[in-house]
Amino acid sequence: MAKLKNFSICQAKINYMELRDRVKEIYDFVDENLYYNVKDIEIKGKKFNSTLLFSILTCCLPGKQLVVGEPGMGKTTSSEHLACLFYSLPLELIWSSVVHGNPEQTEEKIVGRPDLGKLNEGKEEVIWSAFAQLPVKIVDEINRLPPSKQDLLLDSVDRGIWSYLNEVIINEENCFFATANYTETTGFELTPRMLDRFDIIVESKHPGAILSYEVIESREIEKKLRNPTLARRAIEILNSKLEYENKMSKIEEISNEYSDLINEKLGISPIKKKERIKLREEIYKLEMDKDAEAFSIVLLAELSFCRRYGQKRTNEECLKGCHYSEYLCYRLKSCISNRFPQSLISYSKALAWFLGDSQADIEHVITIAPYALAHRLRWREDYYMGILKDERSDFIELYLAKLCVNEVLKRYREQSSRIKLAFKQAAEALEGNKNELLSGDHPIYEEIRRVVKNY
Repeated sequence: MAKLKNFSICQAKINYMELRDRVKEIYDFVDENLYYNVKDIEIKGKKFNSTLLFSILTCCLPGKQLVVGEPGMGKTTSSEHLACLFYSLPLELIWSSVVHGNPEQTEEKIVGRPDLGKLNEGKEEVIWSAFAQLPVKIVDEINRLPPSKQDLLLDSVDRGIWSYLNEVIINEENCFFATANYTETTGFELTPRMLDRFDIIVESKHPGAILSYEVIESREIEKKLRNPTLARRAIEILNSKLEYENKMSKIEEISNEYSDLINEKLGISPIKKKERIKLREEIYKLEMDKDAEAFSIVLLAELSFCRRYGQKRTNEECLKGCHYSEYLCYRLKSCISNRFPQSLISYSKALAWFLGDSQADIEHVITIAPYALAHRLRWREDYYMGILKDERSDFIELYLAKLCVNEVLKRYREQSSRIKLAFKQAAEALEGNKNELLSGDHPIYEEIRRVVKNY
């Protein structure tokens, strides 16, 4: 019996390793054949392209990702290819579901429309769009949608709940990609509410003259991801009168068939639904180590703290001469939202899983943090303008986010032992120990005192 148990454990470990290796194979396949790029991020001695890496993590979780860049840099195309391979759906089906941002876009084109035949009979029935029904969604040039149309997507993007007339569908999987071209204003012309829904922002950069000249070769590989027969069957199912859950069961059958066909044709296996569920279980099981947790809380303190007003608020600017003028809270105009730590933790765990690490550590966190912050931070004008002309390789929002994370990391490393001791004392105080709490010249110490006082 013991031998059988050990065999089962080993077999589970092998399956887990094979699944991660297959995810890496998808990354490598797109990297080598479909998305010409530069390696612009290094983690634990391994180099990656940030757009591809974060897109893979977004598919794994699933999460919500904004891809920005100049026109023609492969923002939408790379999202389509990864959606196709990770969700095992024919490329034509992915294409048919993409929502294109423009001021004339309507709820009927995005979400669904009435069945006019049934409406003439006095019955309200919805013909749902492929976009609303599929587990992975792409909005091309989302910043061309006016604010009112962006608002249509807010809750649906957040929770995967789509409503029209008197009907509702709920996505079991809710992976979301959106692209945005650069504009002459800040914020990519997206509302702060919309920006905050995105877990991650990445930039699709120009690959350089030599690689750009070779892009035409990727078109031949792309053709091999197409399967018009399966795509037509899937579209017929999505347009049918079946219950949504039954539709998704039939789509899963097509997905499994497509995965096997692509494996035979290209030697890579698109990820099936049951496998996606399995890998997510593995990701969510991972723990954050003590330094990763402590640094994350210290970063959150600097992004939300204000001694004078209790917390950061958009309509209240810090006064000159503030004791904490050397910290991030003084340079920011708004308070970080509660969605940020959720993004930071989930993507840090996903990155640890992808790299084969046993837990999420501080290096995973500092890698993820700038990409989870860049679109969420609102800087004071004087600070922003002072940095704007710096020599850099990233767009200004990401550059600022990287600066701030490195700055907080330096402060944390200078006093990490003391900060962790302060956390330990706070935990003891909450259990009834009345020892004096540590003090220090950082917002985290005041945050700790406030928690203990208000407990």
